[in-house]
Amino acid sequence: MMSDRKISLPETLWVLSSPGTEAQHLSSELGIPLNIAQILVNRNMEEPEKADQFLYGTLDHLLSPWLMRGMDKAVRRIQEAVSKKEKIVIFGDYDVDGVLSVVTLTRALQSLGAEVDYFIPDRLKEGYGIKEHYVEKVLEKRAGLVISVDCGIKAVSFVEKANNKGIDVIITDHHQPGSSLPPAHVILNPKIEGCGYPDNSLAGIGVVFKLIQALLGKEESSLLLSYLKFVSIGTIADVAPLKGENRLFVKYGLKELNNDTNQGLENLMRVCGLRGKNVSVGDVGFRIGPRINAAGRMGLTDKAVQLFFSSSAEKAEELAVFLNGLNSKRQKVEERITRQALKRIRDRFLDRRYKFLIMGCEEWHRGVIGVVASKIKRLYHRPVLLFSYQDQKACGSGRSIQEISMIDYLERHKEYFLNYGGHPMAVGCELDHERMGPFKKAMNTYVQSRITPDCLKRKIFIDSKLNLQEVDSSFIQNLGLLSPFGVGNPRPLFLSRNVEIIERPKKMGKRHCKFLVKQGGRIFEAVGWQKEELAHLLNSGERVDLVYSFQFSEYLGEEKINLDVEDVKK
Repeated sequence: MMSDRKISLPETLWVLSSPGTEAQHLSSELGIPLNIAQILVNRNMEEPEKADQFLYGTLDHLLSPWLMRGMDKAVRRIQEAVSKKEKIVIFGDYDVDGVLSVVTLTRALQSLGAEVDYFIPDRLKEGYGIKEHYVEKVLEKRAGLVISVDCGIKAVSFVEKANNKGIDVIITDHHQPGSSLPPAHVILNPKIEGCGYPDNSLAGIGVVFKLIQALLGKEESSLLLSYLKFVSIGTIADVAPLKGENRLFVKYGLKELNNDTNQGLENLMRVCGLRGKNVSVGDVGFRIGPRINAAGRMGLTDKAVQLFFSSSAEKAEELAVFLNGLNSKRQKVEERITRQALKRIRDRFLDRRYKFLIMGCEEWHRGVIGVVASKIKRLYHRPVLLFSYQDQKACGSGRSIQEISMIDYLERHKEYFLNYGGHPMAVGCELDHERMGPFKKAMNTYVQSRITPDCLKRKIFIDSKLNLQEVDSSFIQNLGLLSPFGVGNPRPLFLSRNVEIIERPKKMGKRHCKFLVKQGGRIFEAVGWQKEELAHLLNSGERVDLVYSFQFSEYLGEEKINLDVEDVKK
């Protein structure tokens, strides 16, 4: 049967970095191993001063918030609202970045004595962005000032109407602006031309933190530090690059996660099984973030906000357990949609016919299709845009690969959309259902020559060759200085050649496997996550070239080191 056709995995291309004079110079200047210096060079850290700050940077290296154009004006307007007891309404997005931006800014403004309320649209009913008719909600709340977080950079009609009603709007956002900027009282967005801020890679909550930093000043440094736990979660969940200030936010924010200053976060950590543990970027990305996101995806964003505002341990526990259950429900819906989408790809040979996968269905949950698009993107290594059809509308969520900026592709076809927005790697959009056919045809024609076969080859960028004999305590200590790892600072990949497999791979669960490898007298356990096929391809006694990263875990009170397998070639 056609539906039984095996998935055609994309071809992999190994790209190995070789140590050059820059790495040798850096190794000598900083007194670090050559392969660690090569990793820094691969991350564009060739200058010793820049590399030193990357390795040893502290919160003292945070940039001044006053470098952002409009910051002084925004602070003055907020201070005026506080002194006059003028109500402030915060508008946020429904994802992790948006929810935690609302929570963080609300708490900071309340600490200054402000009267604050918030509004987050229902993802399933309202969709993304600040709509013009939301002005009525501001009027209902009798507010004179609106502050947007993680949204608003394209809310031209909303701001125009708000201005006409005598309402000032401060926009804080990090998304790409449209062809014209809203006529807001002030806009804080590092991506605006002429903004002047040196770091334009902040997530929405990063921009909010800079505003809070300016509002509170240095004398409230301990309070600022307490906000970093939320900033770190939002930054990781929004897949912002872990360089510059984002790296500092995450590095120090993760350390704060187990400090009991928020009942909601404490209980969320507990249901995630992370209480009392050293929390990693992966823990946030795969455990904490999805449980917060589940509320927005399932149309219950306010439950997540309530969790972090709860002062009752009992209520916080109830909400954390609720979000945990909601996430389980979301996972089941996601698995069903994934199965249906993959079956359609296999049955219709879509991966062989199209370089850009565009699909939709009436039964697909609008809040979950983005996660499914991400899975399919990883599997087929090409851009994926999935749609949910309802009420004559097609609501889409897309994910892209590094080589292709999806937001640019949507920008080229903006005449089809009722609204759209996002980043190079992730987008959201909406159009009339009847226009789906012409849109798909136009997009597939457009990408035909622009997406080359090389783009669709999964490239594995290897940081350095390594003999397993070199893995000692000094190497591990130096490797640890490079963390936290994530987008923009990926976990370093190493290549060990002619490694002997001394134990045939065994399956773990349904989709994973593990096996033992040996080189130069050193033996390591290698784990292939989502690589069950290795159990059928490799045998004991074979020699292979192995690409991997290091995975650290604790077992019976001792640290254990595994090799996390990225790829294998005989």
